[in-house]
Order: sequence, then structure tokens, then C-alpha cells
Amino acid sequence: MSQIEVKIPDIGDFSDVPVIEILVSPGDTVAPEDPLITLESDKATMEVPSPTAGTVTEILVSIGDKVGEGVAILKLEAEGGATSDSAEKQPDSSGAAPAPAAASSSSSPPASTQSAASDSPSRAIPAPIEFGDAHASPSVRMIARELGVDLKKITGSGEKGRITKEDVKRAIEGAGAGAAGAQGGAGIPEIPAQDFSKFGQIEEKPLSRLKKLSGPHLHRAWLNIPHVTHTDETDITELDKYRKELDASAKEKGYRVTLLSFLLKAAVTCLKEFPEFNASLNPAKDALIYKKYYHIGVAVDTPDGLVVPVIKDVNAKGIIDLSKELGEVSAKMRDGKITPADISGGTFSISSLGGIGGTHFTPVVNAPEVAILGVVRSSMKPVWNGEEFVPRMMLPLCVSYDHRVIDGALAARFTRRMATILGDVRELVL
Repeated sequence: MSQIEVKIPDIGDFSDVPVIEILVSPGDTVAPEDPLITLESDKATMEVPSPTAGTVTEILVSIGDKVGEGVAILKLEAEGGATSDSAEKQPDSSGAAPAPAAASSSSSPPASTQSAASDSPSRAIPAPIEFGDAHASPSVRMIARELGVDLKKITGSGEKGRITKEDVKRAIEGAGAGAAGAQGGAGIPEIPAQDFSKFGQIEEKPLSRLKKLSGPHLHRAWLNIPHVTHTDETDITELDKYRKELDASAKEKGYRVTLLSFLLKAAVTCLKEFPEFNASLNPAKDALIYKKYYHIGVAVDTPDGLVVPVIKDVNAKGIIDLSKELGEVSAKMRDGKITPADISGGTFSISSLGGIGGTHFTPVVNAPEVAILGVVRSSMKPVWNGEEFVPRMMLPLCVSYDHRVIDGALAARFTRRMATILGDVRELVL
């Protein structure tokens, strides 16, 4: 047996992430992939797994410590002759190996992207709210962080003074009441609680973890961003024929070619021509931060709810590469193998409901992004060609945007350009 130091694996662009739970003690025996500690970033709670079987000999961190990739967290008497190298090469915090296409693309961005990242301090992720030794579970800490509630100022009502979700809710209601009074009633009142059991039989089921995490984010985005949605439609008759040809060949090789790959490529072309859509407001709200990289979030429907993995450097990939990566990423999300790196760094998002149906909808902007494209099911419609009506496959496009950054005329030009690109396959290969 040999003693090794277990270190924090690759957790994406996050650094100085607080340790909120230590799940083992000296003398504990662990198996490969057993969770050792829990970290909490401003986007996700993640567990660091053991790289090998062994016995914990020493804990090197404490609750509240801030850690990053490569920081040693404990010493382990490893079984089977494991070495220190094996600890450093442990998998990401989800315990899953990253998708090959995603790994190769995100780890080796173009030189221009690296330069932009190093030259722009505004891209640094803000430090999360510190709760110190507040007695609260990871889920309660995450909710409090999402809602901006300081757990250090809350007295817990749970067992041994543990802070519960109800305590956080009461703190929010109290703050809301104070704000409403200070603003002359301008605060947003809570919807009054009702006892639905008075009217019939009920059943209460907890929200999934994903919905608990995404709910406050969506609520915050909806309240802070003046949303406007512009709709248009595009003729994808020829594009759909080409897609089906590619898909027929792809099926034999174990992947699928969907419309989403073409939407990603078309989005990059539009973002380059209309850079305001690939920007974010700075914290002072008095300037725009223009991003020179193209990382596009794609809403994926999972059993627990929607999650938005980010496809990195879309501008550097072709339709086939994107199709393979989308398949791998979607499977990873549905299996719950999500990591902070998978959902970070997006500059624009796409939400596709084409496989389900609908005519139009208003997607919520994924702040701090300033725009999102939504598409629904395409349908065959009669289109006048100047001489007669002919059947054409038409796809609705719905672009929601932050009206502080983008005005209606710019949104209309962006959406029309998107329609033009999708209407001509040649535009996607130029």
C-alpha cells in the first residue's frame, strides 16, 4: 500500500470554490468513486470522488476553505499500489469521463479565444457569497445563494439549529416586506398560500434537484431582464432534404443529424454579423462586454427537467462534428452526469421544442446572456412563389432578447438573417 494525496480534479473555470461538507473522516475506508467532500459554486453543488480504494489517513481541508483544481484535500492509504499520479488523473467531479468531442474542443480553443480570455478581466467569475460555518445542507445553501440570502443572519429552526428551506423562505418574505415598505409598496408580494386539501385529494412531491437549481435563476432573469420576443419563419425545405441525406448515413455510424446542428452553425454566422447578441452587460450596466468566442447553450430535456449544456467553440466545428457532440452531451445530461464545466461559459442559447410541437413561444433569456433562439415544430404550408402556391416546409423562429441591449429593429434583422441562412444550405458551408 502507498500513501497518496487526493487533489481537486478539473472543475471547469471555477476557482476558490467553498468546501461545504466533508463526507469522510480519518480511518474511513473508501471505494473508487466514493464521495469525499462537497463543493458549492454559484452554479452547482458537486462532490469530489475518490480516485481509488483505500483508507483516509488525514484531512487537509476544513469546511469553508476555498479550493480549486490541483489543491490537495486529503491523504489516502491506497490499495493496489496506486500512485500520486493516479490521484491527479482522477475523473471530473461527476465521476464521468467527458465526451470526446466536447473535451477536445473545449480544452484547445483557438488562439484568439485564449487571448480574449486572458485579456478580459471582466470574464472572471464573481466570488460566491460566503456562509462560513452556517449550519445548512448543500441544497439550502444553493437556494440561499441563488436568492441572495445571507445564511449567517438566519437562526435555524431545524434539529440542532440547522437552517431549513422554510427558514430561508421566511427570511425572503421578511426582506420583501421591508423592501415593500421602504419603496411605498413597490415590492413584489408573495402569492397567498392555500390549503388545497380543503377542495379535494392532493399529493405533494418535491421538485427535482434541477428544477430547484434552475427555478431561482429563471425567476431572477425574468424579473431583471425586459424581455421582448420577435418571431419570424424560414423555409427549410431544401435544408431538411439535405439533413435527411446526412442522417441516413449517420444512423449506420451510430449517431443522428438533427436540425439543431444547422441551427448552431446558423447562429454563429448571425452572432458574428450582429455582435450585440453575443455580448453581456457589464456589472455597472453602462457598457457591453463583447465576446470573441462562440459557446452556445442547448436546452436538453431530461427526466428531471431542462438543463442547458454549452457546446464550446461552435464556430470551429462542422455539421458532423456538432451532431456527434450533441448526441454525446444529451446522453450525459440525461444520465445526470453534469459538471459545472458542462454548463458554463455560454454566450447565446437555443431552445428547440420541434420534437414536441407548438407554433410559437417566449423562451426566457439565460442571463447574463442577452438573447435566446427558440424553435418549434416545422410544418408544410402553401407559399406563393409569384405565380402559384407551392408546398414548403416552414420553421417558426422565436428570438427573445434583452431590450436594454437590443432594440426591435436589430432583433428583426437578426431573425431575418437567421431565416435567410437556414433557407439556403450554401450559406452554412461558406
